[in-house]
Amino acid sequence: MPILKAVIPAAGLGTRFLPATKAMPKEMLPVVDKPAIQYVVEEAVSAGLTDVLMITGRNKNALENHFDRNTELEAVLERKGDDRRLREVHQSTHLANIHYVRQRDPMGLGHAVARAQMHVGRHPFAVLLGDDLIDERDDLLKRMIEVFDSKPACIIALQEVDPQQVNLYGIATVEATDEDDVVRVRELVEKPKPADAPSNLAIIGRYILQPDIFDALETTAPGSGGEIQLTDALNTVAHSGAGGGVLGVIFRGRRYDTGDRLDYLKAIVQVASSREDLGPDFRRWLADFARGVEG
Repeated sequence: MPILKAVIPAAGLGTRFLPATKAMPKEMLPVVDKPAIQYVVEEAVSAGLTDVLMITGRNKNALENHFDRNTELEAVLERKGDDRRLREVHQSTHLANIHYVRQRDPMGLGHAVARAQMHVGRHPFAVLLGDDLIDERDDLLKRMIEVFDSKPACIIALQEVDPQQVNLYGIATVEATDEDDVVRVRELVEKPKPADAPSNLAIIGRYILQPDIFDALETTAPGSGGEIQLTDALNTVAHSGAGGGVLGVIFRGRRYDTGDRLDYLKAIVQVASSREDLGPDFRRWLADFARGVEG
């Protein structure tokens, strides 16, 4: 079956960004001039997935408002003749068909994904996490869909990370296939200690999931952090081979992590530096600023 739907979990409390996220969802924190969540929706749409389900929680109304119309703002921009900003406002409104369902209790990523079952049914679907922004010049999700079309299975995105940071990720044990960037996943472990990690291939926030994942999630007990971990359910699928088992696509492109304050600041600098409209002036200023700091 073709992949038609994308699921974006967005129910986290954003405690690492307090007090900024006391009243504003962390997904609405801006990366230059767009909220992080918009980059993720744009990526899904670019890959052909225009039916998007967001898993939200309390105090997430700003997400719905951002992707809805703001007729008063549109009227003001029209009166001013500010066509450029009016187009930008319309863009978020018309990006995709966006639906919302609540995760009432913060019980982990696996629990959030399970909330999508009634929407996606028994069809394969994509999951995109808002903490990981993939540069629009790198077609990770499109590549994952391409792999799925030829080798139906659960597909996870993998990237090599610093061995001392494996405790921040789900880590994979893999074996090679006939494609350089595709591996067969044999074992997954969530946030292992560096000394216990089987590799430094970490799961990053892009997945193609077969509906068999819902069966695995139903029997997945709380794991790391006392939460229901999607990694543990995928490990069950990898062992059973259900729905084709689990394959990994190794990503070697540009990824911007917005998961904590330092990485968020780095992401803003990286995205701004690559922009055609801002990049040249910003890079010059940044070089001068860095020299001043070093001095």
